[in-house]
Parts: sequence; structure tokens; C-alpha cells
Amino acid sequence: MQSIRKALRKGELDKDTYERVVCADCDKPLKTENDPDTITTIRICPECNTKWKEIR
Repeated sequence: MQSIRKALRKGELDKDTYERVVCADCDKPLKTENDPDTITTIRICPECNTKWKEIR
């Protein structure tokens, strides 16, 4: 699982006009999965189920 920043640089993720992170393949906004015990937030594409991590 790679980070959001690396995926944005590689072109796997984009930002829409409202600065929301979207999957470059599916063009869908990412869903968020929070675990209160960790410092990372998991971002998931609802269509292709690819996961990326984001440090809070």
C-alpha cells in the first residue's frame, strides 16, 4: 500500500476542481477508513478497491 503523495506524483490519483482526491482510473472520489489506534488513514477507491494510506 503506497502513500497518497506518491500516488499523486505517479499519476495514480488526481484532484478534482474541489481539491478532493480521486482515483485516476475510475474517476471516483476516495472513501475514508479511520482506525483510531493508528496514525494513518486508509483511503479506498469504491470502484476498484485499491487502497492508499495517508498520515494524519
